[in-house]
Amino acid sequence: MRVTVAQTSPKLNRSNLEDVTTIIKEQSSCSDLIVFPELALSGYMLQDKLHEDAWDIKELNILADLSQDVDIAVGAALREEKLFRNAALYFSGGKLLSKHIKVHLPNYGMFEEARYFEDGEGFEAFMAGKNRVSMLVCEDIWHESVHKELIALNPDIILVLAASPARGFSDDGLAIEKKWYKIIQEVAKECKAELVFVNRVGFEDGLGFWGGSCVVNKQGSIIKSLGKFETAIETLEIEGK
Repeated sequence: MRVTVAQTSPKLNRSNLEDVTTIIKEQSSCSDLIVFPELALSGYMLQDKLHEDAWDIKELNILADLSQDVDIAVGAALREEKLFRNAALYFSGGKLLSKHIKVHLPNYGMFEEARYFEDGEGFEAFMAGKNRVSMLVCEDIWHESVHKELIALNPDIILVLAASPARGFSDDGLAIEKKWYKIIQEVAKECKAELVFVNRVGFEDGLGFWGGSCVVNKQGSIIKSLGKFETAIETLEIEGK
């Protein structure tokens, strides 16, 4: 299965949709699935801009249309009546196949997500072709209870969409990168699933996002990782079904 990892640098405006559709059109002929980061359609530090920039799902019909040629997983800030959601959306076969609402919203230090977003209620595994797929958004995977839920769901492929700022610089490397890789390798091995981790890059209001997107196999080994602090688009082979 060919998976295109799109390690992008979203802006804090609605122009991201045009950027995402351009990438999809360029990559659709060489990929089975294209995965974008958390809030790739919106930017991360939205705060009160949510009222202007959050998407109604009907505004994203172009992604449903494009999914007739290639599956698409993308993060977006969604407006649902009076509520705002941090969502991972999976489009396939011309329709929205699955919508995961971020369950664990960080609200400490530099993070204020719980102030602006309504949390989700749980996790699922859905069929995309021959594969059972589960999606998580960033902080979701840091909770041990979620690992147990994933094992019970028994997915073939786990997609983790992230917007992780760089923290813990030292001569020994980036501390947050080591923590992330440890967690996703453990989860892939526990679930015996292929795991695709896609983290954004770029800067917003003093936050720098480090990238380092990667693919982890069922044995918990990282088979390929992208560079840090730069945009990158790469198509990788995973086992799948």
